[in-house]
Order: sequence, then C-alpha cells, then structure tokens
Amino acid sequence: MSGAPVRVGVVGVGIMGADHVERLAGRIAHAELVAVADPDEVRAKELASRHDGVWSTGDALELIASDDVDAVVLASPGFVHEEQVLACLAAGKPVLCEKPLTMDSESSLRIVRADREVEATTGRRLVQVGFMRRFDPEYARLRSVLAGGSLGRTLLLHNVHRNASVPNADFRSEMIVRDSLVHEVDVARFLFGEEVVLVQVLSPAPTSLAAAGVIDPQVAIFTMAGGGIVTNEVFVNSQVGYEVRCEAVAERGSVVIGRPSSGAYSTALALDGVGQWGGTVPADYRERFATAYDLEVQAWVDSVRSGTSVGPTAWDGYAATAVSTAGMASLASGERVPVDLVDPLTLSQNASSTKEPS
Repeated sequence: MSGAPVRVGVVGVGIMGADHVERLAGRIAHAELVAVADPDEVRAKELASRHDGVWSTGDALELIASDDVDAVVLASPGFVHEEQVLACLAAGKPVLCEKPLTMDSESSLRIVRADREVEATTGRRLVQVGFMRRFDPEYARLRSVLAGGSLGRTLLLHNVHRNASVPNADFRSEMIVRDSLVHEVDVARFLFGEEVVLVQVLSPAPTSLAAAGVIDPQVAIFTMAGGGIVTNEVFVNSQVGYEVRCEAVAERGSVVIGRPSSGAYSTALALDGVGQWGGTVPADYRERFATAYDLEVQAWVDSVRSGTSVGPTAWDGYAATAVSTAGMASLASGERVPVDLVDPLTLSQNASSTKEPS
C-alpha cells in the first residue's frame, strides 16, 4: 500500500468487536475505521454513529467485498469464521481473525491451505489469528528469555487462567476448552516452539457457582513434542477477576509472569465485589491485555501497509483448534487424547508455525 491509512472494517460488534472499534478509531496509527457489520443492525448502526464517516451493515460479506475496505478485523462468532475468512482471501484482503480460527480442525485446515495458496501467488499471507498474548510485553520477554538459552532447556509450564464469571448461561464445559483454554494452547506452542501432541483434561469437583452441569474449574495437561509438560488451570467462575499468569521452569531457573508484586505472602479474594491481590485484580481481559491488544492491532496495520506478514498464522489457528478438539474429547472421557495434526510437509509451504512476532 501507499502511505495512505489502512481503511479497516470490523465484523462483529460484541464486547471484543466494540473494543476493537474504539481501538482502531482512537489508538492505532495509520488506520482509518470505515465500517462495521453485525446481524444486529441496530447495534452496528449505533456503534458506527459514534464515529464520523463510519457506515454499518448487517451483512459481513458486503463489508468484506466493499471497495471502501482495505483490511478486515473479524470479531464474529467462530462458527461463521470459515466463510468470512475465505471471503477475505478471495477478495485479497488481509484479515485479523479473533480466536478460534474455526470450530473444527477440518475447516481450519481449509483456511490454512487457502492462505498458503495466496502466499504462493503473492508472496504474503493474509490471515493473522488473534492470539494477542504473543504481543504482551511479559509473554514476549519470557519467550525471548527461554529462546535465548541462558536457562537451559524448558521443562515445564504452569498456566493459570481465571475469569470472575462467564458472559452468559450458555457458556458450557466445552466452551471452557474451546474459548478459554485455547489461549493456553497457543502460549504452550509459542513458548516451547513446538507442537502439543497429547492432551488430558481433568475435572475437579465443580464450583457451586457454575451453571448446572458445567465442569468448572478444569485442569488440562499438555505433553509437548519434545517431552515437556504444561499444566493449565482454567476457572471461569472464580468470582475474583481476570487473573492470567504463567511460570516457566527450565534446567537452570524459572520465570513467573502475570503475578502482581505483593511481597512474601499474597492472597486473592472477592472483597466488597472487587478482586484484590497485592493491588487490584483486573476486571476482565480487556484491562489485563489492553497493551497486548494495542500492540497486536498496530503490528497488523503496519504489516498491511508494508505488504508483509506478522503474528500468529492460520497454521497456529489450526493447531490450536486441533488441540482443543482433542481437549474436548478428553473432557468427555478423562483419558489422554492424541492431537491429530496433518504433516505440514504435505502443505504447499513449510513456513515456521511458531514464529515470534516482529
């Protein structure tokens, strides 16, 4: 592209989409918010009306095809992602697609193949998946430390992922795996630089504050291709706040990120409706990862302007979906389940699937 700003359309105006709209309108350099789309046309129109010159539609495909739109942010539900991402590829438009890439491995793999066909022709891939933790300064620094080798080989990761509560009563046990644990899947792949090969999801006694029949919390154990182990606690009705942290254990040391500094002893509790822990626990993911989201979207816009690619690829989205699929099978059985990934050598290109964002 020229030096002109990137004209961006946002599909989906729920919590995440609305957050991206405000981000693009006010905090991202060289970007111009031009359109929003959502089946809830009243909500889309209201959101668009907050910003001069922004139009709205109830049809995502209309926005994607519009000559007024250079690039697309997809914050729509996962079950419509395949159609919308493929429409972006057909139109030759870069797309930042929020997780999950799709709801199953087969449809994610179709996107991988389509994006690699575009890359083979144009020299650039068009799909970036919204695993924003790769852009979080703490996670990026941890990746740099581990990759630098000063601590020796990475042996273990311990991840904690807690929400105060779920957004609606329809958030079931499987969604904890597909929509929440999927972030830990990408963190494991990002920090180890290799694939997850086995998954086991354990079901502790559920909290009484979860909806009937919902298994919450869950503990997932990943086995990495090189033999490393990753433990993951996901607790989406913790009543405290949005608490995400990670500890990496290596041969010559360990590193913890995401934990507030609180001296020798700390406690997290729900106190007068406010989560506290050596300070205040963030209320939700938009607060905890505000900087990561800004850096992610800015890097994406910059890559669109320069005609390059950055961040998690369609393969990363596919791999995370494949692990989540195995995780849901393990949730049902309690057994260790192998992850079914295609051999990347059978695909059109063999780009690294776990590159650090630049």
